[in-house]
Amino acid sequence: MMTKLRVVLADDHPIVRAGLKAILQPEAGLMVVADVTDGMAAIRVITELQPDIFVTDVELPLLGGIATTEHVKGLYPNLQVIALTAYETSAHVRLMMKAGASGYILKRTASEDLVRAIRTVGAGSTYIDPALGFPPLDHGAGKKGQRPLTPPPDLSKREAEALQLIALGFSMKELAAKLGLSPRTLETYKARAMGKLGLRSRADIVVYATNQGWLEERMTSDA
Repeated sequence: MMTKLRVVLADDHPIVRAGLKAILQPEAGLMVVADVTDGMAAIRVITELQPDIFVTDVELPLLGGIATTEHVKGLYPNLQVIALTAYETSAHVRLMMKAGASGYILKRTASEDLVRAIRTVGAGSTYIDPALGFPPLDHGAGKKGQRPLTPPPDLSKREAEALQLIALGFSMKELAAKLGLSPRTLETYKARAMGKLGLRSRADIVVYATNQGWLEERMTSDA
């Protein structure tokens, strides 16, 4: 009898989780054993169930997908992680791979590609969504000594740092820990920066940060 790959899903949208289960459950050799809404719940469930595959959004409540991946890979090195996300920047891909993910796939990708990605990483290989058009990734890619974050004249350094980390998918809790600030102070920096730049959403922040080159700067300095 064929051993099934046991899968845990993490996404904060119920419709997305339901759709993923509907795609994966009928597939031979795959079994969704749990689905969760945030990073902390993912850690608890993975600890309890010891799955083979963890499919996660990059952006999760309480603990973001990057930090969650780092944590569970530290505990369970054999766990295979796939990022399933709307983020299409090379910085997000490299940060997730550096955290320990073996796959990166876009939410707009066809369902059969998700199944292919799970089977690929389950067999011990790496899968990057072909739609991204990226070359194979080195998990340790990047050079130290890159130029530091340079805020534009109308932003303070803290405001720029907050926007950069938000664009990279970090939660406010993670930002607070990284910058040594309270969540309320970070919300103030975020609101002030968005007001100065005329940004209305997280998507606007990602576009702005990409245009500034901040994502690549963070990617290389963290590598």
